[in-house]
Amino acid sequence: MATTLLISLWGCTSPDIQETKPSAELSDTAAEALKPNIIIFYADDLGYGDLSAYGATAVTTPNIDALSAHGIRYTDAHSPAATCTPSRYSLLTGEFAFRNNAAILPGDAPLIIDPERPTLPKMLQQVGYTTAVVGKWHLGLGRGEVDWNQAVKPGPLEIGFDYSFLIPATGDRVPTAYLENHHIVGLDPNDPIEVSYETNISDRPLGTEHPELLKQQADLQHSGSIINGISRIGWMRGGKDAEWRDEDFPIVMTDKAISFIDENQSAPFMLFFPFNDIHVPRVPNERFQGATDMGPRGDAIVQMDWMTGRIIDALEKRGLMDNTLIIFSSDNGPVLDDGYADQAVERIGDHQPAGPFSGGKYSVHEGGTRVPMITYYAGQKRTGESDALISHIDFYASLAKMVGYPLANTEAIDSENILPALMDATADGREEMLEEAFAIGLRQGNWKYIAPFSGDLPDWLANKEVRTGIGSEPLLYNLDEDLKEQHNLADAHPERTRQMAARLEAIKQRTERESEQ
Repeated sequence: MATTLLISLWGCTSPDIQETKPSAELSDTAAEALKPNIIIFYADDLGYGDLSAYGATAVTTPNIDALSAHGIRYTDAHSPAATCTPSRYSLLTGEFAFRNNAAILPGDAPLIIDPERPTLPKMLQQVGYTTAVVGKWHLGLGRGEVDWNQAVKPGPLEIGFDYSFLIPATGDRVPTAYLENHHIVGLDPNDPIEVSYETNISDRPLGTEHPELLKQQADLQHSGSIINGISRIGWMRGGKDAEWRDEDFPIVMTDKAISFIDENQSAPFMLFFPFNDIHVPRVPNERFQGATDMGPRGDAIVQMDWMTGRIIDALEKRGLMDNTLIIFSSDNGPVLDDGYADQAVERIGDHQPAGPFSGGKYSVHEGGTRVPMITYYAGQKRTGESDALISHIDFYASLAKMVGYPLANTEAIDSENILPALMDATADGREEMLEEAFAIGLRQGNWKYIAPFSGDLPDWLANKEVRTGIGSEPLLYNLDEDLKEQHNLADAHPERTRQMAARLEAIKQRTERESEQ
């Protein structure tokens, strides 16, 4: 297995800060001209405390831990938002999702990234990279009213990816079929796919009517068409030959990623690998079922680690590890009960998915966006633990700096160059950072301001006891003294509260980059 091979090749060393060999150190000049391969592993709903490298004991993640032991492990890295679509939008565009009203998308949403706008993969294409996305997409496809039986576009290929193999939306939404480049895989033209999120057009049993057919019971939102024993959001007719089997995701996705690596290893490539794990429905492959005592959620973490190890193993066997920058992180914080009864709550035990932080997915508290992040590159100057303040929105400007690409003033306007922090565990990151959820937070060092929220929460969220961290009054926390954000200091520090509120508004209004790379 990849796990054994990876550990035997690298060994398990202490993650304390260490210098690499002098020949591998980066000078400032060299850092501007490097063109290593780039792989971004993007887990889904994985919390700060969900990896053994971050202190988890109920689950072990040896492949990801090996990256940590030989790379940099970050303690203050953040997804741009506390939900999936906004984080992915910001990572690929270098802009906050609120600038485009990007929220969690339905399964039939049009593509929310304008094909005319600059993107991270487009930028890398311009300097000679071949680019691919393999995994969960959830950024919309087409222009609305998609005909899944024809070429589906615009999509990833129109915004900078040379190759794509997708779960079109999410694992819990129809259509439950893979999309490769522009076309559904394995579709029988005599059995066309039809999808609806408004009307029951299903020719399959429904979760609301046949709960006895389900592998996991589901809430009303997730009780549409049953495919592979799982009821989904929405209704689907036809496309029987194209149906996926959830248990096959780890094999299918890693096979596609490795094939892309094989076909493009002679020149620089970039692979964006957004996992379906550990998003619901959690239906691990049979080989991982029972791998932990936490049920499917814990088993899905083990599966995700195996997938990571299998791709790293492929890099190692092809002699690509020394020239590949690997970034591993998550699109937002953790969630346990998110629509399916898979015992995630009942079997959590002493495990703390968000680590020491409050909140999780959907929350503006730290647990909503503070996520595990690890980088590995043979040329890193110092490895170990980093407390640099980082957002995934910064990947765009940082990678542009690495490959020597000058950004326009109106390109990736919210992305900052934190390349030094990706290469040196002792380097600084951001001085301030936005955390986007239903409300918006602003970090300045360890001070955190959360703007008042006056909007409406969606019914499906409000009906659950989800702690969003919002309030009708301004909130101010000192994370040095109050890591769980329980003591509002806004009244005690009115000037700081006013200053941070004004700064947040200024950031929201800007239309150009504030400084050069």
